[in-house]
Amino acid sequence: MKTDTKIFIILLIASVISSLLVIPYTFTLISQAAEPFLEIALLQVLNSLIIYGILIYFGLKLARKVGLGLPILEAWLENKEVSSKLKPVLKISVGMGVLAAVLIIIFSQVFNFLDPEMAVQFADVIPPAWQGFLASFYGAINEEIMLRLFFMSLLVWIFYKIKSTPEGKPTKTGFYLAIIIAAIVFGLGHLPVTADIVPLTSIVVARALVLNGIGGIIFGWLYWKRGFESAMLAHFSADIVLHVILSLIALLGTPLLI
Repeated sequence: MKTDTKIFIILLIASVISSLLVIPYTFTLISQAAEPFLEIALLQVLNSLIIYGILIYFGLKLARKVGLGLPILEAWLENKEVSSKLKPVLKISVGMGVLAAVLIIIFSQVFNFLDPEMAVQFADVIPPAWQGFLASFYGAINEEIMLRLFFMSLLVWIFYKIKSTPEGKPTKTGFYLAIIIAAIVFGLGHLPVTADIVPLTSIVVARALVLNGIGGIIFGWLYWKRGFESAMLAHFSADIVLHVILSLIALLGTPLLI
């Protein structure tokens, strides 16, 4: 079995599992009772198999065309030495993920100052830490497959077709544009759930674009420079801080409203 086929199967299984793990978190955010859990779970599995099957398949093909990849997973599947690739990636990925979370917290306080009522509405729907932990897998796997592996790779490929380097490779400008556009779409993609919590005012929209854009830019840069696994690890680290640690802090009575 080819390496890309194995990667496709691994990512597809992971995306299906994490799409189930995020259900409790989503229920809490939109204040939905969990009675139809089985029906929703079955629908999630079906949707994930179809949607993420397509995204992963084309994402891997596009990534290969523009020099992007999954170096750690590839080395493991090809029985190559993995630790030398994992250690440096793990350190920078976790560090950048925590940095993203800290920046998001700082900027969220700015938006809270601009619209205190919005801050209170967000504070009223802080899911418990265990739900945030489960949802972190969805962010690291499903969102990264959609926004980085597929969409960012597609954008880099489009810009590569428009203009390439003399060596026939994508330009740095093409990568930067792809990272920024994917980050903006990442922010816009959070608006439907946000709309279930607060009315979509200009400040709320700006908040979604800025806060998610911070993470999107960092994760996109890591995908370019360190590989897809690095983006996933950073996203997971950021979500652990934002959805687990902050939730535990809120239980102590000192919530950071994000």
